[in-house]
Amino acid sequence: MTMPRPAKRQAPLKVDPATDELISQGAHFLGVTKKDLVATAVRVYLDQQREQVRRGMIESMKVLDGSLSSSVSLLSGLSPERVTELGGTGDWEE
Repeated sequence: MTMPRPAKRQAPLKVDPATDELISQGAHFLGVTKKDLVATAVRVYLDQQREQVRRGMIESMKVLDGSLSSSVSLLSGLSPERVTELGGTGDWEE
């Protein structure tokens, strides 16, 4: 038996005043809510950037092999070789 998930609450989106004005004006002239305009804009933008997102996901998957070294490398931005040069990370159990 599965437990029902609690409904997600809406999170406020914080943008600078100039962007908020663009959203307000765009929504007004398109006859949609600000919420609907932003939702559609994000979907369209991510669709346009799909290849870049895919490449980023592939690069992350190449780095994350389950080892502590790969996690440190990804989080620090250092190459695995540089992490090793700096003394390495040991293992998860150490």
